[in-house]
Amino acid sequence: METAEFIRILDREGQLLASAAEQAGTDAKVPTCPDWQVRDLLRHTGAVHRWARAFVAEELTDFRPFGDEPDLDGQELVAWFRAGHRLLVDTLDSAAPDVRCWHFLPAPSPLAFWARRQAHETTVHRLDAEAARGGTPTEIGRDFAADGIDELLRGFHARDKSRVRSAEPRVLRVRASDADGAVWTVRLTGQPPATELGEAGDADCEVSGPAARLYPALWNRLPLPHVTGDASVAELWREKSAVG
Repeated sequence: METAEFIRILDREGQLLASAAEQAGTDAKVPTCPDWQVRDLLRHTGAVHRWARAFVAEELTDFRPFGDEPDLDGQELVAWFRAGHRLLVDTLDSAAPDVRCWHFLPAPSPLAFWARRQAHETTVHRLDAEAARGGTPTEIGRDFAADGIDELLRGFHARDKSRVRSAEPRVLRVRASDADGAVWTVRLTGQPPATELGEAGDADCEVSGPAARLYPALWNRLPLPHVTGDASVAELWREKSAVG
């Protein structure tokens, strides 16, 4: 997927998130994040948007921690979220393709990283807002969902921060049933998971389903769609894979 497409998806997903949050109300519980109400979701995602934008807009080459979340609520908080989301979209859309700034996963360029990362960040939290609102969630495109699975498995969980570890080596296969070549082999040991694209050797457990179901399930927003083999491996993922 191209950077411009990620920016377009980020634009749409942020608008959907704000609309769902407004309909739910900031007091509403977020079923997919049981400790949160909608106000927490808006404050967190809005702070992430402003944090991400600063790296690109100011060409920051070193890590900078998150800023403080605002003491806002209700319509003021929704408006604050919308404004920050718009600034992020406009900054990414107008940035030079060769802008140099800090980023934390491998990518073709810093701009490509931030567009992709914020599109997925916002989509996952849009699902949270729609869960709080209730009703049918907005559909996720197959190719974008498959890309999100790849980012999660080969990006986030390749880092030392991943808590998905197993004293006994195990192999988890993840298969998007509706996308060509969307199969991942995840090797679990006492080290961070080692994931390769493709079907490499035997697996102890396989998790499969349409990409748009697997994507939120692997982010622990839905139950895993279909599990075969040793279900304890899938359960290990559920218990340990939360990303902070």
